Amino acid sequence: MLLESLDIDAATFSAHTGWTIKPEGACRGDVCVPLGNGDFDARTAAQRLGMAIVEHDGAIAVGPDSVSGRALASAQAPELVLDDIDGNEFRLSSLRGQKVVIVAWAPY
Repeated sequence: MLLESLDIDAATFSAHTGWTIKPEGACRGDVCVPLGNGDFDARTAAQRLGMAIVEHDGAIAVGPDSVSGRALASAQAPELVLDDIDGNEFRLSSLRGQKVVIVAWAPY
């Protein structure tokens, strides 16, 4: 979900994420994640659901939940080491601090 501010209400959060905000927490299907007591806070809800939050130049990206363990819980990629086209070792971490797009393809 892309936002300009995390100052959103529970209905907007639900519409964009599929998690319904109830008194017992954020719920989807049979799964409910407690959010704590008090007013709804999108940052807290995203953190409790394991959603990565990336803020840059006034834009905020909130990633998918990782409650199931199938999504990255941060915007930091794990180390990746591959040979480049000349056979030299290339480490993804050598690009740390730069914006990187990784494109992957598999023939199956």
